[in-house]
Amino acid sequence: MKKPILAGSIIIVAIIIGVSAIFAQNNDDVHIDNIESSDSDSEKIIITTTTNVITDLVENIGGDNVSVTGLMGSGVDPHLYRPSASDVKKLQSADIVFYNGLDLEGKMGDIFVKIGREGTAVWAVSENIPPESLLSLDTDGHFDPHIWWDVELWMEAAKVVATGLKEHDPENSEKYEKNLSEYLIQLESLNSINLKKIDSISQEQRVLVTAHDAFQYFGHSYGFEELAIQGWSTDSEAGIREIQNLADEISKRKIKALFVETSISPATIEALKAAVQDKGHDVVIGGELFSDAIGEKGTTEGTYVGAFTHNIDTIVKALK
Repeated sequence: MKKPILAGSIIIVAIIIGVSAIFAQNNDDVHIDNIESSDSDSEKIIITTTTNVITDLVENIGGDNVSVTGLMGSGVDPHLYRPSASDVKKLQSADIVFYNGLDLEGKMGDIFVKIGREGTAVWAVSENIPPESLLSLDTDGHFDPHIWWDVELWMEAAKVVATGLKEHDPENSEKYEKNLSEYLIQLESLNSINLKKIDSISQEQRVLVTAHDAFQYFGHSYGFEELAIQGWSTDSEAGIREIQNLADEISKRKIKALFVETSISPATIEALKAAVQDKGHDVVIGGELFSDAIGEKGTTEGTYVGAFTHNIDTIVKALK
């Protein structure tokens, strides 16, 4: 009786040892995979951006080599944005910071100077655009910061991003240059397609009425006159006089449509519409345009190309 019991015990012990070995091997595999994943993540360049249109730009040029954190999402107005303490930490802990410049992020200027002095690479994507290509706002040397609504200027911004990445990570310069070339081709195609769409709008109806003056570059590039209730910044409220004066012009010229913006309350445009209708002209709200921010991440409009296409299609549909 003892021999069968002993043999059975030996078999059971062997099974236990074998199963334990399998579990140990599987646990080792999981541990190794986790380490490899962690190492892979740690090799990426840590980048912090301000607006989500810049986030999209950096992701297109950086590809798999970058990990990008954007401070401002869809619907956020950069003119009024106040960075939190956690935002400052994200800027300070980044390898590179990309921002727009030209006073778009007006309340953050001192922060960029400070972290730059502390050793973080800080790049304004507008910095290589020649002054003659920028639109002046006044005689004090201020320029319109909304450069992304001119595709050709945004191509210059893409080159700045590529330069910043190549300086930080010269080993992958060829990859960044390849990504840049491919993205510039996309932007060239976007520009040519938009020009054809705009041809369907008569010259007298190429008037873009919005809440604030965010589309001067767009108008300059595509032959639109821009009328806005507020100036280039939303840092001041529109008054009744501005609304009434603009309502007079819209009514007199029989302009078809007004447009709201995703990053600004529609209240001023709705007030303008009511003022125009009081004067006997039946103007409509032609749709919603992306101005200071593009759409939600993961959507078509959450990319620069998608947001620009949305704007063009909305404008053409309302004005042609």
